[in-house]
Amino acid sequence: MMASPPRKRLLVSIHDVGPAFTSEIVHLAERLSERLDGSRFAMLVVPNHWGAHPLAGDRAFARRLRAWSDEGIEMFLHGWFHRDQAHHAGLTGWKARHLTAGEGEFLGLARAEAARRMADGKALIEDIIGRPVAGFVAPAWLYGPGALEALAQGGFALAEDHLRVWRPDTGETLARGPVITWASRSPLRTASSLAFAALARLALQPLATVRVAVHPGDVSKDGILASLDQTLAAFASIRPACRYSSLLP
Repeated sequence: MMASPPRKRLLVSIHDVGPAFTSEIVHLAERLSERLDGSRFAMLVVPNHWGAHPLAGDRAFARRLRAWSDEGIEMFLHGWFHRDQAHHAGLTGWKARHLTAGEGEFLGLARAEAARRMADGKALIEDIIGRPVAGFVAPAWLYGPGALEALAQGGFALAEDHLRVWRPDTGETLARGPVITWASRSPLRTASSLAFAALARLALQPLATVRVAVHPGDVSKDGILASLDQTLAAFASIRPACRYSSLLP
């Protein structure tokens, strides 16, 4: 008889995984492995961060990625460049200016271009790790209409934004609730993210699924790392760290 899935779960991910941030990713992977007692977390892989750090051809990082995947770490495609090169107006322009620092790559892409980058990135990562990617997550969790159309046909099992995880093929929502994450770009943003994390450690306890996301820049600030440790301890003590795939039937 198969065991039933946990009633409550903790999902943790490392964003912006690629050669641009090797030392930071190694630090975060080791930290999460220690605090979650294993490799039950995800990595969001960028094929060519800002067009300057291509994963293709970097054999050393590819070996790391394959080893992490073999350990059981889930691999998501996380855009292609991670850099937003589109021109925006209206609400989309507000999102591009205020919700990210020029990194909402899939916010303004047409469907055809979004589909091409998704297909190319998926093929690249799957060739490296030797298994299907777990899903797709747009940089900065920002999706434009073209990206959503492409994603529905992209062959990905899972997708997430800042407020939910869903199945792209059916649109079914699998988990709801804000991601707990931190900002290292400025003292003000750092302070506000630390305050939100402290509040979330109490306010999000009733949720069935809690998500925590870390970025390479987090390792540059001791206060963020301390907050991360406190947050993981607060949730992992009463709910198991799980893989995103545990949300699927």
